[in-house]
Formats: sequence, C-alpha cells, structure tokens
Amino acid sequence: MSWFVAFLILSLLIFFHELGHYSAARFFGVYVEVFSIGFGKKITSFMMWGTRWQVSMIPLGGYVKMKGQEDMDPAARSDDDDSYNSKKPWQRIIILLAGPAANFITAFVLYFFIALGGPQTLAPVVGKVVPDSPAAKAGVMENDKIISMNSIKIITWKEMTAIIKKSEGPLTLEVERGAYLKTLHVTPHISETENMFREKIQRKMIGIGSAGVAITQDFSFFESFGYAAAETYEASKIIFLSLQKLLSGAVPAKELGGVVSIVKITADASDSGWMALFFFTALISVNLGVLNLLPIPALDGGHIMFNLYEMITRHAPSEAVLIKLTVIGWILLLGLMSLGLYNDINRLMG
Repeated sequence: MSWFVAFLILSLLIFFHELGHYSAARFFGVYVEVFSIGFGKKITSFMMWGTRWQVSMIPLGGYVKMKGQEDMDPAARSDDDDSYNSKKPWQRIIILLAGPAANFITAFVLYFFIALGGPQTLAPVVGKVVPDSPAAKAGVMENDKIISMNSIKIITWKEMTAIIKKSEGPLTLEVERGAYLKTLHVTPHISETENMFREKIQRKMIGIGSAGVAITQDFSFFESFGYAAAETYEASKIIFLSLQKLLSGAVPAKELGGVVSIVKITADASDSGWMALFFFTALISVNLGVLNLLPIPALDGGHIMFNLYEMITRHAPSEAVLIKLTVIGWILLLGLMSLGLYNDINRLMG
C-alpha cells in the first residue's frame, strides 16, 4: 500500500508541474494538444477542453504538448495564432517557468499544512557536554535547558546554534537546571566539524550536543505562512547546494539517486505518518522545480535559455544549433537518469 501511495504522490507532483505549464499556455492562447502523466504508450485517455488528457506507461515524468512545440524535433514550428511559436519570447518564458513555479507553490502549501499541524523540533536541552570545551569550563551540565542567550529568548535548538554561529565574543546563557535558573558565561571557539555533505568545515561551537528532547511548535494561521516560506526557501537552497557539490565533485556521483530511491523513501515516509509524508513530498516538489530550471535543452531551463537568447539577439537560434543542443541535452538527461537508476539498484542489492 505504501508503494502505491508513493507512486500516487509522484504522479500528483508531475501533474501539478504540468498543470502550471498548461494553465500559463491557455492563458496566452496556446492550444494544448496533449497533457500526459508518464511517457511512452498511453494506458488511458479522454478528451476535455480540446486537450487529450492521458496516463502513459513509463511513470518517469510527464509532458504538455503545445501546438508548435516538439522536444523530439526542435525545428518543428507552427506560426498559427494559437501556437507556442507565435508567442513573444517573454510569454514563452512565463509558460516555461509556470511548471517549476507550480512545484514551489505545491511545496509551500504542504509546508503550510505542516505548520498548522504542529511540527516537532529539538528543544534547547543539553545532552553530552564535551570535556574541556567552552561549555564544560563555563559549568554547563547535561539536561540543562537553555532559556536565553544574550537576553534573546531561545525556543528551539536551531535558534541556539544560529546565535552561536554568528556570535562575536562571550555569550551570557540563562540556564534552567531543575527548579533553578543559573547565569553562565561561555566564549565559543572555532572547531572542525562536518557539514551535511560530510565536508570538513570550521565553525563556532561551545561543545554541547542535543539531548534529543522534542517539542511541538505552535504556529498561528498567519505565522504558518512565514514558516512555509522559510522552509520552501531552505529546501531550495539545500538542493541548489547539493547540485553544486555534485558538479564540483565534493559529493560523489554514487550519492545520486533516481526514481526508485524517491519512491522507496516516499513509501517509508508514508509509514511514518502524514506529517513525515508531507515533509518529504514538499522536498521532492522543490527538487522537481529546481531540477527543471537547469539549463539543459531537454528541460524547462534549456528552453528558457533559448528564449532568452532570442530576446537578447532578436532572432532565434539556428535550426542546426537547436537540434545539436537538444540531442546533447537528451543524452545528458538520460545519462543522469541511468546513473541514478544504477545507484538505486546497487543500494537495493546492498
């Protein structure tokens, strides 16, 4: 059942992405011939609003086929008023951006409902205290709860680490220990640690670990908008950084995952409750939005690049250049998908 939920969620995210393209295309008067979830041979279809809506056999994405646009034959054109080609470059760019935008909006909505549901986070309760660390020397003890730092009230562990990271000089800690409040003074020092990409970095620390105590965050209706915006931004930033690290070689290619990994982790998340499922679905949605903005000719970002070129130079790229770049784009995209699938199979086989 969890695997069915995973495929359903992936299909819904693809649907919302393509719905973004579809809605923008119809807004500018472009005739949409086909709206497909999946590629290859169609399984089922129906006609509505002049468009054939279909589900296809290979569930690795989807597409909206607009009149005058053909990814497999970039030289194909139609100059009719209701064709994609007849629209101004800026209008085509909006149509192309609408797909990734729909993914970011979907993620925002999911994070908004997560906020209303009361997401959990780590409380600023101290677990391990590193011997001879600034915290140990200042008298911080296990199970201490950090109430404030430099008179700034602390609610979450994340807020505390952010203050330590940006600190300049000593910090004044108000600590709850049992039934008593204590004031302690600690000076962070720069230590070597690892970031999420397992790179060695230098960071200001005081030498404490979390006790793993979770608290439920209580957001009002309007505060939930701020939470959703912040989480969508953070997810986007992490994915952009991950791509940068992957391209630079800081993250090995074996870490790249494919559709099997996405489905498996989504299935696992569905077993952990609706909030975990919403969290991971939002992350996948942001992932789809970011990846489709890459300047690869087979993706939205590649088509945006062509239209920007036309806006700047006042003429479209030549037919020969379009065909060569599109072929290169498909080779690159299929290569990445194959690598992700190869890594997925290796992980499944242990």
